[in-house]
Amino acid sequence: MARVPLHYVELRTFCYATEDEKRVTAALETFLPEDAAIDRVENVGHHGDRIVVLSARVETADEMRHVLDRLGDLEHLDRVIDELDERVDENCSLFLRLDKQAAFRGDVRLGDGITLRAKVEAYPAKQETAVENARELLARHRSDVN
Repeated sequence: MARVPLHYVELRTFCYATEDEKRVTAALETFLPEDAAIDRVENVGHHGDRIVVLSARVETADEMRHVLDRLGDLEHLDRVIDELDERVDENCSLFLRLDKQAAFRGDVRLGDGITLRAKVEAYPAKQETAVENARELLARHRSDVN
């Protein structure tokens, strides 16, 4: 089995007062392995409304492969791969924004609502090295749909 050149993958979303927390949790779970723990932090918004921050961090190779396999279903994965210079920062973190509504339906799409941050292994720790590692990794997890 191929090595996963990531330190971890974090997913985070917000559940606003107008949303059903169970549905938002289900959207986040679309990307996670079954036994992944989801952290829940309750906050208050600017207007006094309740905002719940739901987040999960996976660190084992199998857990990260699960997330990557789900990303392999992304319709525009080739576009993401082409944009890696802009999606990987100088700290070697890869960022994606995923559609929360689509995720609730079990679909994987770029959009708003869920933020994915993956710390890419790079030795030496340079953006260019991280971009190449991310490019190879995402291409390897691309599904046949793309």
